Amino acid sequence: MYYEKVQTLSVIEGKWKLVILCHLGLKGTKRFMELKKLIPNITQKMLTNQLRELEEDGLVHREVYPVVPPKVEYSLTEQGKSLMSVLKMLEDWGKKYIKQIEQNAAAR
Repeated sequence: MYYEKVQTLSVIEGKWKLVILCHLGLKGTKRFMELKKLIPNITQKMLTNQLRELEEDGLVHREVYPVVPPKVEYSLTEQGKSLMSVLKMLEDWGKKYIKQIEQNAAAR
């Protein structure tokens, strides 16, 4: 059971993976520079690395079109799309958590 938890978390660990997954899940297929504009604080190298890891883990699909100049698009795989409900639950939990912190601070 411990191994499964560690393995699951390792797929989405990293500063930018969840951000990338959310953008692709909420905004659909994106080209590299579109993602870069959506995540201005990420370096080009880091975005490349994170996308490659997400692709290797089967969460992101990379489509290369045989045109000049080269065109590459990124989208979520079915496995990646299945994470969106989990991310939504995390978002809902976060909203409740922040609200509770604010209520506790106001009560002091």
